[in-house]
Amino acid sequence: MNELVTRVAENVGIEPATAEKAVGMILGFLQREAADGPVAQMIEAIPGASELIAQYNGEGTGGGLLGGLMSAIGGGGVMALGQQLMSQGLGMGEITGLAKETIAFAKEKAGADVVDEVVASVPGLSQFV
Repeated sequence: MNELVTRVAENVGIEPATAEKAVGMILGFLQREAADGPVAQMIEAIPGASELIAQYNGEGTGGGLLGGLMSAIGGGGVMALGQQLMSQGLGMGEITGLAKETIAFAKEKAGADVVDEVVASVPGLSQFV
């Protein structure tokens, strides 16, 4: 997992601690929202992913007022994740870079076919990666 966190921190230009938390939040989101089979394969293929998800999966789930509102009306998904990441101090450019780096790394570890299935199974995600 250090490899991914370092890559994200360097390529996106954010602090390693923020990168670690954000990657954990993204992977936790994918674990909850994506198709079970492919996402399980992807997470298993990324060293340390399960531990990072366990550490940060609950972080920012409130998402502030907007996140709470989205949950209350049954919305959420990619937009709620974006709100959670923004609450960590990340801008849209950083969030997009973070998503692209995380997905690219996942493809290197789990294979493009598996990760493409994961992305395709989450409504709206493909436009960010």
